[in-house]
Amino acid sequence: MSNALAIAATTATLRNLLLAEIPKLDADLADLEVTTQPPDLARKGVTKAQLNLFLYQTTINAAWRNQDLPHAAKPGERGIPPLPLNLLYLITVFGRADSDNDAVSHRVLGGAMSVFHDHPVLGRGEIRTALAGNDVADQFENLKITPVTMSLEEMSKLWTTFQTQYRLSAAYELSVLLIDSRVATKTPLPVLRKGDADRGPAAVVGTAPALTEIRPAGKQAALRLGENLALAGRQLTVADTVLRFINPRLDTPNELPVAPGLLPGELAVHVPDAPEDPGALARWVPGLYTAGLIVKPAGAPAIASNELAVSLAPRITVTPTTAAAGTVALTLTCAPRLIEHQRVQLIFGDRQVAPATIVTPADTAQPTTLTFSVDDVLAGTYVVRLRVDGVDSIPVTTSGTPPLLDFDPAQQVIVT
Repeated sequence: MSNALAIAATTATLRNLLLAEIPKLDADLADLEVTTQPPDLARKGVTKAQLNLFLYQTTINAAWRNQDLPHAAKPGERGIPPLPLNLLYLITVFGRADSDNDAVSHRVLGGAMSVFHDHPVLGRGEIRTALAGNDVADQFENLKITPVTMSLEEMSKLWTTFQTQYRLSAAYELSVLLIDSRVATKTPLPVLRKGDADRGPAAVVGTAPALTEIRPAGKQAALRLGENLALAGRQLTVADTVLRFINPRLDTPNELPVAPGLLPGELAVHVPDAPEDPGALARWVPGLYTAGLIVKPAGAPAIASNELAVSLAPRITVTPTTAAAGTVALTLTCAPRLIEHQRVQLIFGDRQVAPATIVTPADTAQPTTLTFSVDDVLAGTYVVRLRVDGVDSIPVTTSGTPPLLDFDPAQQVIVT
């Protein structure tokens, strides 16, 4: 584990090591100066034998990238792994200004490479005293020094980046430096029970039901309160089964029991209207739903089928059904009730009109009332529909034998 001083402490340790060990190998380099300047500034103001230690790149250590520190996180805990860095250093050597530069610089380079060869791992004591406040010495992984082989082309590109003349150099990699994340590890509470009654996981034998079709009554495009749905599919069963309706505007799904269908292998579901269920107007909203079967066998986990789309159309009343040409004022009721942010439009013949007012009473047994003003209406008969969240009310009815579709007179306005 290491804090934010880790990189500076590592550089200081290497500098101290070179400054202390090279003169021991070559007494003539007792006046050696070790600097940590960029290569283009290293020689400014220095006339002695010199070694410049420059950190020119940091890379992420792939082996430690997503690895938690040993004993830092137990199974089930989530923490941020440490930042693992490889540090790449360039050592550049210079001779004395008043002597044979190349000969002295070669001795400096030989001494530095010998020190790193004999000292491939930085000692924890050396690191601890290099920079006050650092804790690199306490990290789990040792800091290892490894020579880096660079081709002439790579070295040329590197020195071109420095925008200065090339000097005799060698590259080394130091790895791995682990800088701690300061984000706290999340530790969950211990598990007290595994499942209901501490019985552990439950296995259910058999396949889940699969829906292939949902058909509203009367072959209409949408369902209305008080009507039935027919369900077709595979592995369908009545026992312990409900049909769950989900609408993104509702906080709670609606679940209804299933019954045997009219055709073999099918199921039927009745969606109650207000006379059957006093809370139906507030429990549902017009719009698009997804519906799927949920099988809830006793003593076993629930099994869910796939989900299919189904539309719930509003039931409306229109007042008046006759009006004079010109501006026509209409009042509609909508069941189920509307809720905030639903998109509502009146379709008057082939025209779309936004509502003038929308009132949803506090009494949840009452439908929503809407008013509209339609301008420049000519004489004629107009079919009225209410579109809510993209689902239109159904303006047709069936009559006769066999039953035939016709427009519902109660959802028409005759303008004279």
